[in-house]
Amino acid sequence: MIPNQWYVVMESKQVKGRPVGVTRLGEKLVFWRDDTGRVGCLPDKCAHRGAQMSKGQVLPHGRLQCPFHGFEYDPSGAVTRIPANGKNTPVPERFRVHSYPTHEAHGLIWVWWGDDPPADLQPPRFFDNIGDDLLYASVVDPWNAHYSRVIENQLDVVHLPFVHHNTIGRGHRTLVDGPVVQWDGDDKFYVYVFNRVDDGTPPRKPDEIPNPERGFRLEFIMPNLWQNCISDTTRIVAAFVPVDAEHTLLYLRFYQRFFTVPLLGQLVTRLAAPSNLIIAHQDRRVVQTQQPKPSALKGGEQLIQGDRPIIEYRRRRQELLDAAR
Repeated sequence: MIPNQWYVVMESKQVKGRPVGVTRLGEKLVFWRDDTGRVGCLPDKCAHRGAQMSKGQVLPHGRLQCPFHGFEYDPSGAVTRIPANGKNTPVPERFRVHSYPTHEAHGLIWVWWGDDPPADLQPPRFFDNIGDDLLYASVVDPWNAHYSRVIENQLDVVHLPFVHHNTIGRGHRTLVDGPVVQWDGDDKFYVYVFNRVDDGTPPRKPDEIPNPERGFRLEFIMPNLWQNCISDTTRIVAAFVPVDAEHTLLYLRFYQRFFTVPLLGQLVTRLAAPSNLIIAHQDRRVVQTQQPKPSALKGGEQLIQGDRPIIEYRRRRQELLDAAR
């Protein structure tokens, strides 16, 4: 995983009144809401005797209480009360754990995964073309694969007619013109896709494609958000949530505004969302076989022109890893 990044880790609806223990980014974490509704995130381990904090409770004043000896924590990771020492006894500074900054928006929860967040830490980006007028429904799918491989699968325009020959890859468009990759800042890029039936002509290079913006478009925001812009009224958004080095949770959302009648519109959205799993499972069957588990800029694979989006992702990922070191 790339340190010092905002990662989507779960949906807002997963954190309610009780503490929630999950494994994310290779670490056991606990999430809860304080008395203002803000999400806190700490390691799921008490500084005192190592008990799981997620087995505890959220107190009325928003502190997280350990189930073993009642130690109370605030979102900064500081122990604010040790019951055995008395309520008026100051808590030594050493009683604290690392805390992870959180951000909540668009029904998603991000954590800043790093050691020392900057004082001017900015909120994470989201897709600026998704507004409140788009209804959505979501599904969560577990993959036995490193999150980088799952990301690359959604940037891979070459596999469509083979893995998805009877779904989204119908038409036997095996030849790949481009694809064109355009960066928007240093953490987001667009992929314009131009697949066609092989007529014997060589694939066009990216700079040979006029007005690439008119093509089918994918969007990716580092480190783990992706969007398929199917049309102005229909989108697929995915968050590739790292569990550990060999497991990923794929959070898939189906957005639409072609049917917005109250209640019925939400019903249509919910009924359509599971269909994305059919396509995702066609991918999962193959991606889970890839070796080695994580991808790398210099991993010994023999890449082709059509792999340009994957190369761009690997290049930027490596730059961020180097910068974090």
